[in-house]
Amino acid sequence: MNAEQSPKRLVLMIVGLILAIGLLVWQLQGTSGISLPYYDFVEYWSAGRLCSEGQNPYSHELIEKLERDLGREEPAVLMWNPPWTLTLVMPFGLLPPRVAHLLWLAISLAILLLSAELLWRLYSTNHSHRWLTVLGLAFVPSLIALTAGQISPWLLLGATLFLFAVSREQWMLAGMASVLLAIKPHLSYLFWLALLLWCIQERQWKLIFGGLLLGGLCSLIPIWNDPDVFTSYLDALRNRPPAEYDSPTLGTLLRLWFDRDNFSLQYLSMIPGLLWLIPYWLRHRRSWDWKARMPMLLLVSMLTAAYGAWPFDAVLLLVAVLAVACRLPDSSFKIQMSAGVMYLLINVALALLIATDQRYFSFIWLTPAMLLCYLLLTHATEQPAHA
Repeated sequence: MNAEQSPKRLVLMIVGLILAIGLLVWQLQGTSGISLPYYDFVEYWSAGRLCSEGQNPYSHELIEKLERDLGREEPAVLMWNPPWTLTLVMPFGLLPPRVAHLLWLAISLAILLLSAELLWRLYSTNHSHRWLTVLGLAFVPSLIALTAGQISPWLLLGATLFLFAVSREQWMLAGMASVLLAIKPHLSYLFWLALLLWCIQERQWKLIFGGLLLGGLCSLIPIWNDPDVFTSYLDALRNRPPAEYDSPTLGTLLRLWFDRDNFSLQYLSMIPGLLWLIPYWLRHRRSWDWKARMPMLLLVSMLTAAYGAWPFDAVLLLVAVLAVACRLPDSSFKIQMSAGVMYLLINVALALLIATDQRYFSFIWLTPAMLLCYLLLTHATEQPAHA
């Protein structure tokens, strides 16, 4: 199928795969007593259910009760995503939990496949080597995100659709797509700053309007059900921050070194990222190319994020992975082998560490390793995207 043709075949393949997996899992759960664990999906379903009923989705007590009813024995986990995320999860909260979970996993799988396909179309110079799209599922963070029932694949979809829309100068659509990245805005905070600077420089008010329009709508829907939802969210951040979770970030490292109980120390890690963005923007602003700049913005944002950057969040970095991979077919065999070894080592190390160590802080090496590999390979393949 030519890359410029309508992706009907891709859509049919994705739908067929989703239906096949859904039917298989449904049959297993219904006949053999096998049931998929909810893992992180429980927080999204619980928050969506509470908000749809007009209750506080950021209430620890209410969330804990729902999660206990679903069989969760570990301490209750809140949905720390901003209120506009509730518009996404509320439809799932209206469904029975097993049905909602199955639908969530099927959609997440579709997102990974679609994002890999669109990124290949964006970054492939001659639309060859379509097999590179398998990196979308072969990437261990993708498998972790699927297994955990995480919301992170939606961020990848947002970044991908943003780039796809910008490449076609569909500015309002690009702004709307960026709202998905706002599900976890701290993981792409440098993207938001660069976007604002670029929109002002290029006078792209349509992009800003598209983002504000969809973002506002996604905020008004939960407000309609719970007028105090933003107040509840801010109260949770101020008084009950997720300090009990040691995310693999430089911010957590600062907090562990100086004062574990002072969660605000984690935000200091953003200072190096902000200082990096200033010369990066000044250097590239006159010839700014979102397709070329997005990988570094995401990598440095994740590296210096105040919180998060969990292994499943690294699925967002598929943008950088495929940006490099699509350049490799035109490179020397030595560079291709080096890239393959890097990719294999990172994925094997990640898989082994997950199997042997459940302390998420142990994954603090992941983003720096991916950034280093990206810089080395972009330099070796003479991409204009290197920093």
